[in-house]
Amino acid sequence: MNLINEHDEFDPDNPMNKPDVPEDVQEAVRTLIRWAGDDPTREGLVDTPKRVGRAWLEFCQGNQEDPSVHLTRQFEEVGGYEELVMLKDITFNSHCEHHMVPITGVAHIAYLPNKKIVGVSKLARVLHGYALRLQVQERLTAEVADCIWEHLEPRGVAVVIEAAHGCMTGRGVKVPDVKMVTSRMMGCFLEDHRSRKEVMSLMGY
Repeated sequence: MNLINEHDEFDPDNPMNKPDVPEDVQEAVRTLIRWAGDDPTREGLVDTPKRVGRAWLEFCQGNQEDPSVHLTRQFEEVGGYEELVMLKDITFNSHCEHHMVPITGVAHIAYLPNKKIVGVSKLARVLHGYALRLQVQERLTAEVADCIWEHLEPRGVAVVIEAAHGCMTGRGVKVPDVKMVTSRMMGCFLEDHRSRKEVMSLMGY
């Protein structure tokens, strides 16, 4: 999502042409600041409501796109290659829909082509398209795998996500250095034990 409209007229009070934040959004942030025991009128917090509003436009910009568009440009001239395609250690940031705190982690995405491949960066773009929303890790894992399965029609898809959740590390039980692991296997990676073992081994599990 482009947060800056190139056709907007120059505003000397907003030289960076940042998006406007509606007053009701700003007031919601001020209310939260007061609820947390601070004073939204003090110097360090005066502009915080606008910053928070703009930040959440970025955190949730995945709501403005269909991640599957990144899989529309496909290639069939692959020199007869029919083996595993994998992208490892893709970093991502998301936010938990229960507490709106960060989910930070890495994803490993693999597929076994069925005559069609995509540019490798597109796998990361699909991940980020779904991650930049209010999420739960289980759904994020399923959405990425299902998108690749539906639009590439491969023989197999494997997605593993490993992430830390701020709702556990920074509040509540407050357990640091804990990570959650989720996986979704489809096609040959679900049905064939040897294929699943190979892909998990290459992912480091």
